[in-house]
Amino acid sequence: MIETIQSMSDYHTAYQRSIDKPEEFWSEIAENFSWYRKWNDVLKWDFSTAEVKWFDGALCNITSNCIDRFALLTPHKSAIIWEANSPQQQSKRYSFKELQIEVAKFANVLKSLGVKKGDRVAIYLPMLIEGAIAMLACARIGAVHIVIFAGFSSESIIDRVNDCDAKVIITADSMVRGEKKISLKEIVDEAIGQVPQIEYCIVLKRGEDNIEMKHGKDLWWHDLMLHADSICEPEQMNAEDPLFILYTSGSTGKPKGVLHTVGGYMVYAAYTFANVFNIQKDDIFWCTADIGWITGHSYSLYGSLLNGTTTVFFEGVPTYPDHGRFWDVIDKHKISILYTAPTAIRALESFGDSIFKDKNLSSLRVLGSVGEPINEEAWHWYHKNVGKGNCPIVDTWWQTETGGILISPIANVTNLIPAFATLPLPGVQPILVNEKGEEMIGNNVEGNLCIKFPWPGMARTIYKNHGRFVETYFSMFPRLYFTGDGCKRNEDGFYRITGRVDDVINVSGHRIGTGEVEDAVGSHPNIVECAVVGFHHEIKGQALYIFAVCIDAPMQVAALKKEVETLITTKIGIFARPDKIQIVKNLPKTRSGKIVRRLLRKIAEDDISNLGDISTLVDADIISEIIAGKMSV
Repeated sequence: MIETIQSMSDYHTAYQRSIDKPEEFWSEIAENFSWYRKWNDVLKWDFSTAEVKWFDGALCNITSNCIDRFALLTPHKSAIIWEANSPQQQSKRYSFKELQIEVAKFANVLKSLGVKKGDRVAIYLPMLIEGAIAMLACARIGAVHIVIFAGFSSESIIDRVNDCDAKVIITADSMVRGEKKISLKEIVDEAIGQVPQIEYCIVLKRGEDNIEMKHGKDLWWHDLMLHADSICEPEQMNAEDPLFILYTSGSTGKPKGVLHTVGGYMVYAAYTFANVFNIQKDDIFWCTADIGWITGHSYSLYGSLLNGTTTVFFEGVPTYPDHGRFWDVIDKHKISILYTAPTAIRALESFGDSIFKDKNLSSLRVLGSVGEPINEEAWHWYHKNVGKGNCPIVDTWWQTETGGILISPIANVTNLIPAFATLPLPGVQPILVNEKGEEMIGNNVEGNLCIKFPWPGMARTIYKNHGRFVETYFSMFPRLYFTGDGCKRNEDGFYRITGRVDDVINVSGHRIGTGEVEDAVGSHPNIVECAVVGFHHEIKGQALYIFAVCIDAPMQVAALKKEVETLITTKIGIFARPDKIQIVKNLPKTRSGKIVRRLLRKIAEDDISNLGDISTLVDADIISEIIAGKMSV
């Protein structure tokens, strides 16, 4: 198993070695895995053309490493624990041996339908163990899985399936989240009419409703699995063969299919999981992200299983049937690591301390944050109330395109600073550059965050559009991977992500990071969440516009706005005083919990004629409400 970093001395030694001798460093990490054939070259790369290859020529299969070896070593250990939407429904546990059998059976099902190496398979399932089985079965036979979050519209399915040319789609008759029940099959049926390349739709029976099944195309999961062979030899994959495509929405145009490959992704997901969370043999890991997102891919599924760690899948929401559901799940399964989003943390914070009544939480030893930089107030609330002051918080920074965590504390090793991602992981070489692309040398600097050297988990391309990949990530600053984020490096060399570069606002010559302003606004006792954007100002160049969500509707809006202004000017300075503050019911968010600030910028600028892709929003109606409310600001 992977040897993990246990001290700052270990960290500095590993980091320096990964920079001085990267090929030797990653070669040794890769030796922890089984390979049918070793690589010809550890690394080949050219950032000018965005061409990167890790372990090229090697043959492997990711499922051999995350299922087969543990089915042999620890066959009865729980691989996946499933917790239902309703606490009244019984949990399920699949051991590594049981998972091996189910994956092999479904892999044979796919093969019986003509799916072969390189074919694309779309997966539109709720957070069920069968979602993991479907992903792993694809990887087993060399098919490329495309997981589409179960909640996207039929139009979103059409965009993605048409782009990747999937020949099979896997769904369920229905799904439940909280008190909501959604017919997934109906949504898929709407899409299939416009994606003729879909040959089969495999349907998992989740609910009890009668649904229409189209003869010859729609097939029941349970019928297919009934007589499927329980042995399926893994396909031998080149390390640079595709493993999955995951779509992310851009500000304009169609979603882009970010493609990750087998070998490098496997090594990086496993290494970062083991180290960031300081994994122990008996850990129970719960990442609350859906498998429809990169966090669900890299840490709910692959990273955990590659380390033989038990992972928890949760079908429900944190507020059903009450606001203490997260804590009940933790106590029920003795979860030791919780990895969740600041959005969830802030939402739960708004319900007060009563949600912890009769909760134990003593099994927890590590907390994690993912999705966006966590604000200081939420960090302290999380640390005090969830971690009881004893659990380190790993505030992780990474992206769909990076495949795994790039900058983060290492649990029980790195000194923690609230709202700081702290230090780069071994193998990651961040660089801060100014607008001209010149490196910002030393500490106490701020600039555009780029990466100057490849890491194994990075995306290789945008599916069928390498030109867009180069343009998006490698053209702004030649021969550097541009993350799109601004960043500060403090006097100790610790990194703090300040937000997207277009979220760094220049007000009268002052560069103001929206994260700092949001921290100040979030410290108001009646504000649970906010987003800060810039808009054009005739004199200042740009001015600050704040969208704030209150816990309780303020009796005096003007008084609350004055209090917010005072907080900002006190904590940051008078130059950061906002020009506009709008109280809103909610913020536009993707289903993974990210605030879509580009939409707020458009609203602030009165540029609402073309809002671009809003298919990823949880609630698209909130946009019209915010636009209407702007009139009173």
